[in-house]
Amino acid sequence: MKIISIANQKGGCGKTTTAINLAATLSLIGKKTLLIDLDPQAHATLGLNIDDQNSLYNVISKLTPRKLKIDNIIKKVDGNFDIVPSNILVGTLEQELADEIGRELKLVEVINTIKDRYDFILIDCPPSLGFLTVNSIRASDEVMIPVETSRFSMQGVDHLMDIINLIRDRLNHPVTCRVLVTMFDSRLRHSFSMLAKMKEKFDSILISTIIHVNVKLKEAAVMGEPVIKYDKYCRGSKDYFSLAKELILFEKGTAAQPAAEEQPSVSLSQRMRELVKEETQEILKTSFVVQAPAAQSVYVTGSFNDWSLDETCRMTNDNGAWKISMDLKPGVYKYQFIIDGKWQEDPQNTMKERNSFGDINSLIEIK
Repeated sequence: MKIISIANQKGGCGKTTTAINLAATLSLIGKKTLLIDLDPQAHATLGLNIDDQNSLYNVISKLTPRKLKIDNIIKKVDGNFDIVPSNILVGTLEQELADEIGRELKLVEVINTIKDRYDFILIDCPPSLGFLTVNSIRASDEVMIPVETSRFSMQGVDHLMDIINLIRDRLNHPVTCRVLVTMFDSRLRHSFSMLAKMKEKFDSILISTIIHVNVKLKEAAVMGEPVIKYDKYCRGSKDYFSLAKELILFEKGTAAQPAAEEQPSVSLSQRMRELVKEETQEILKTSFVVQAPAAQSVYVTGSFNDWSLDETCRMTNDNGAWKISMDLKPGVYKYQFIIDGKWQEDPQNTMKERNSFGDINSLIEIK
């Protein structure tokens, strides 16, 4: 089994999103997975619609009037997926245990009682480098650092690496450290520029999978579901499935990296070609048509473009039949037409579903 801390003291880098969706995907692959929410903000707990008043505070604290064992607070999310929920009281543990000897081993002691039940234990750390994060790293075999493609995120990695090295030296606990690129927008030249800098700086510890910007990740969080259950065909689902598979292969040793001095250098242009190839493989020409003779402007938008509305989805009038052709990958997509500013489903398509806003989305399957 493997214990992985997902940590970065900078907020907004996709830390909790990664914790939730990686745990859910691992469980669907068949791995018994436990997600420990160690963040007092409890975003992972809230993001899975878990409503519980208990947390690790009740397990670790000596002052709580409601002392519990970790077995009492583990909640089943789905199938192989369990969670240890969090709440605001978890944040008080740092003050309570500030002067206690062995305070950095509290989480280790708790996890040791249950770790044999799971293939993976993921820990969603708070966005800080305090007592809770140190406990998490000390309990872990590996630290996964989600990093968005920005300069500030890269600086945050350096600070976290200092803590990891400190734990290794002071507590005699070696931890593998790996960097995950998140919120990557392949439409921006800046993203590729930052990717090149990350490749140069973190080459030996950079995870191959890249998590792309995808609106479905945000929609799934609002609905309190992992993205792979919310929309298994979206880019976010595919990215986290790829990450889970890479993690499993790495655990088995088949994806182990060669020593740093043996690693082949990968140029930016080569990496860009790989990304472009990945983005364009299996692209199929897809046509949309709607009859609207009196319309002044018609657009089509949907899950294939994250419901954006711009000139790329403006349709052309051909004697009252508005048409557009798009390059799409195989999959099932939701879409609507916007006719003179009014959203409506495709009247010629019988494949429909009601969305969370009470409207009707049309469905199209690209094979």
